This record gives sequence, structure tokens and C-alpha cells, in this order.
Amino acid sequence: MNQALDALLDLLDLEQIEEDIFRGVSRSALVPRVFGGQVAAQALVAAGRTVPDDRSPSSRLRSSRGGPNAHSLHAYFLRPGDPGAPIVYTVDRIRDGRSFTTRRVVAVQHGQPIFHLSASFQTYEEGLEHQAVMPHAPDPETLPTAAETLPLHLPGHVAERLIEARAAVDLRYADVPPWGTVGQPREPRSQVWFRTNGKLADDAPGSLLHVCLATYVSDMTLLDSVLLAHGRGGWAVGDVVGASLDHAMWFHRPFRVDEWLLYDQESPSASGGRGLGQARIWTQDGRLAVTVIQEGVVRVPR
Repeated sequence: MNQALDALLDLLDLEQIEEDIFRGVSRSALVPRVFGGQVAAQALVAAGRTVPDDRSPSSRLRSSRGGPNAHSLHAYFLRPGDPGAPIVYTVDRIRDGRSFTTRRVVAVQHGQPIFHLSASFQTYEEGLEHQAVMPHAPDPETLPTAAETLPLHLPGHVAERLIEARAAVDLRYADVPPWGTVGQPREPRSQVWFRTNGKLADDAPGSLLHVCLATYVSDMTLLDSVLLAHGRGGWAVGDVVGASLDHAMWFHRPFRVDEWLLYDQESPSASGGRGLGQARIWTQDGRLAVTVIQEGVVRVPR
């Protein structure tokens, strides 16, 4: 397994310090705050640790790596996280129904809440079935890797840090990323293919391991489409200041995050110093796996 991927899995393997209370650490990020995808994924791990076993697949890796079938999450980023301090996650067991389980998680640092998550889990059941048609996208195997693309558009030290921060994930842009077309407004739409940089153990598709890793990745590029509409390169080049505000995901069908997933993203609106991104995540064989919506602060520096 890729060393960076193993380190990411360790990052999600929270320490339990009391019943329904967990502690996590952080990794360095490009900006002096905790990466939002990390805190969202860790909070989902904490929630999943408290869900009844009958909502869990039969196979588990570690206690944090298997888990229940998450069907949605809704989160708010309240304060910037301090990457040098541990994060304490407190889980509130809102409801255990016959089919659905609801959990609320508050992440705390230095005595203050920095993040709030509501997550819902569901037992498997049959039901009505339909989905949208997967959009066209190039074959991911034909696209350049991040290590090949980023140095073409970013200063060397910035490209190196971004490659290092994403080393656990093989993420490939279907088109030029926003920092490659600074000053050239484009259609507010972006596509990336992603998968983990290495195979995972034989864990059930759609289990909490795959869902948490998809949650982690989902915060990496979703606001790119906002930047494209205005010819901005983003945080990597410093022509905007941004941060995630809220994040929502709905998990429709099982998937494996160590197999190619298409992240098809667009921005329907930006106003008031905020930008909205919405996206769908597809398996390579055309199944709609996840819907994602995120709003973030997107400000032009004065």
C-alpha cells in the first residue's frame, strides 16, 4: 500500500477517550488551518463508531475502517482548525430507528466548536431505482497525473506542497485546472477522476471506509468551478481568499474509492463573497454514487 495512503488511513483511525468521545490529530495543509475534508471525514468516522452493528457490513478492517452504511451528511465549518492541536469529537446519539440512525458530532479545539456534523445511516433495503445519465469524460488512464500537471502551472515549492498534500490520492483533471488559465474566464464546470493511490484491503464497497475517504477527497476541488467562471487561480496562487462554509453529501449506491470515480462539478452561483459548488460522483461503469453540494467563502483580496 502507498505510504501516504496508509498515513491517511491512520489519520482517520480515531482514538476513543470516553464513550461517544474521540480524539483525532491533523496533518499539515497548504494553508495554516486544518483541511476541511479531514475534519469532515474524522467526524463521520466518530459518528459511525456509535452506530449499531446491524447497520454494519460483515467485514471490517480496523474499528474505524469498516462501518455502517452512511446515506447522508450535512456539515458546517464554524472556525478554522489548528493543525498543531488535537481535535475532540463528541457524538450525540440523536435517534436509532428501525431503518435509520441519526448522529450529531461536534468537533472541539481549545474549548470552542470548530465543526458540526449531522449524519444519517440506513439499513439496506430494496426500493425504486432510477438515475441520471453519466456525463461524457475522458478515460482517466489517458490523463496526466498531478505530479505531471501541477509543476506546469504552479511555482515549484507550491506544486511540491500540493503534490505532497494529495499524495494519498491519484487525482487527474480532465481539463486544465483553474491555476492553469488565470485571467481567462471559462464555463464554471470541472471534472476530475480520483482513486486512492493504492488498493485497499478487501472491505465492502460503500462501507464507512470508502465513504469517509470520498468525503475527504470531496473537499479538494469542488469550489474550482467557482474560480473558473472568473478566471481566478485560487488559493494555490493567492488571487482569492477562501474557506469552506458548509458541505452536504448523499450516498446513493455502493462504490470503492480505490477504483476510478468521476467527480463532475459545476457552480450555479457566486454572490455576496460566497460561491456554491454542486457535483455528482460516478463510478467508472456509470453508476451515480454520490451527490455533493458545498458553499464556501470566495473573496478577492483587497
